[in-house]
Amino acid sequence: MQELVEAAVLIDGGYLSKIVLKFFYPAKIDLLKFSNNLCYDCNRIRTIYYDCMPYQSGRPTFEERNRYAKAHKFITALQALDKFTVKLGNLLKKEDGSFEQKGVDVEFALDLTVLALSEEIKVAYIISGDSDFVPAVKRANSVGINTINVHHSEEFSYHLRDICVENRIIDQHLIDNSLLTYKTPKKSY
Repeated sequence: MQELVEAAVLIDGGYLSKIVLKFFYPAKIDLLKFSNNLCYDCNRIRTIYYDCMPYQSGRPTFEERNRYAKAHKFITALQALDKFTVKLGNLLKKEDGSFEQKGVDVEFALDLTVLALSEEIKVAYIISGDSDFVPAVKRANSVGINTINVHHSEEFSYHLRDICVENRIIDQHLIDNSLLTYKTPKKSY
């Protein structure tokens, strides 16, 4: 029997959420199933999920508090999953009212580089459409890591896709096999 190679799944949460909302709504993804589906031929040693908590003003509105509470519940559930780590950056509100993530890309790139240089993994699944990760991917490639960019066919970075060793498409089949299923509570009589 062939030994499975070690793999890590690095998920840009903002990117994956955007893809699911835009192309697969109203699907709800089970990130453990999603990670395991990607690593079907590997030994997944960890999944790292990167994102930011929603913005809250100094005096949060009901909507801000509600959005934050839902995000906190989601993050807490992720942290409880087998071999999962969550890393959060900060969300800054700009003068024009838009928001900008801070720290997420740096954490992602550092983790990919450290995992690659430590020889802890042989495969890195990179779920992102951000070309900011290209230098980290180049470093991982240089030490023999099989980098796989997992992206949607219509929303991706050409530069990131082209620098990775392989690519996989987030398609309906992957989404269908990664859906969150709810257990129906058993009635007690």
